[in-house]
Amino acid sequence: MFNNNFTLNVHNTLNNNAFAHNILQWFEANKRDLPWRNTKNPYIIWLSEIILQQTRVAQGLPYFKKFLENYPTVQNLAAAPSEDVMRLWQGLGYYSRARNLHFCAQQVVNDYAGNFPSTYQELLKLKGIGSYTAAAIASFAFDEAVAVVDGNVFRVLSRYFGIATDIASHAGKKEFETLANTVLPPQEAADYNQAIMEFGALHCSPQKPNCEECPLKSSCVAFTNGLVQELPVKINKVKVKERFFQYFHMTCGDQVLIRQRGAKDIWEGLFEFPLIEMDSVNALKDINQQIFNGLEVIPTQIVHQSSQVFKHILSHQRIFANFVRFEFDEVHAPELQAWAHVHDWQLVSSEAFEKLGKSRLILRYLNDEE
Repeated sequence: MFNNNFTLNVHNTLNNNAFAHNILQWFEANKRDLPWRNTKNPYIIWLSEIILQQTRVAQGLPYFKKFLENYPTVQNLAAAPSEDVMRLWQGLGYYSRARNLHFCAQQVVNDYAGNFPSTYQELLKLKGIGSYTAAAIASFAFDEAVAVVDGNVFRVLSRYFGIATDIASHAGKKEFETLANTVLPPQEAADYNQAIMEFGALHCSPQKPNCEECPLKSSCVAFTNGLVQELPVKINKVKVKERFFQYFHMTCGDQVLIRQRGAKDIWEGLFEFPLIEMDSVNALKDINQQIFNGLEVIPTQIVHQSSQVFKHILSHQRIFANFVRFEFDEVHAPELQAWAHVHDWQLVSSEAFEKLGKSRLILRYLNDEE
């Protein structure tokens, strides 16, 4: 049965310290050797936490290494051009993280003399740092006894204590934060926080958790009551919007027409081809000539119209995109340059475009072209 009052279970756990002890013991035998676990440097810890938000370790690790190689200190990152930061982040997704990362680095340098705040409450004042990231930095770098609560921690606590409160709700987040801090061993906060997240990622996983060999199974509410697949509870309230993009890949010799995405939309600040947003996937199959309004020259040829509709899934949007490629004769470069200026587009070299940050959707198309 679900336990909406976990006081007794927590009390028993605290009496013998079994929960935290077993998690820590499991961690000692099973932890992965990851570079951000071998340091107290708050910059390195912060960098890893931002990169790993909603990202698997296997995917995030190469990006972590690239960022640390290019920007070994927070001062290096703060001084970097935003275009370079976005280009290095390219392909990782959730690009607001990259913008917040850059802004936060500048904040630390300008407002804190290059030193990260050493407390949970002060860390919360930094751009892009919420309760989870602040707790991670405070405990891992500064040994503050504050619990981390991410998706893995939600899952472990919900299953072990039998908590059925919606983890996406405000009440649920408060309840789990309270519980997490209650069971946290103050003298081993850093190791325990690492341990419970690792346990959730590798052992108490969302699908096919290893319950039979679990050191917690004898006192786990979900296991003993057959509720493992029902917990945690998350009621998805996000409405997914569908959008349809017709991209126009226009080249003139070794130059290509590009645009930069504006604020308050997906992929803010990234670069792509000019496009028209359509109202249906069927419309993507038709070349819409309105893109050429105001242009007196015409393309030399249609090089390629993709037969594939590229589908790109975001957390709150589902994108369907088609690409048509046009070539213009090099003698028309001045006309194209003037036309691009009217639309706030740019005519740049292919080499320059390659160095700019692009969405994963554009990268998929470009790789398909090769």
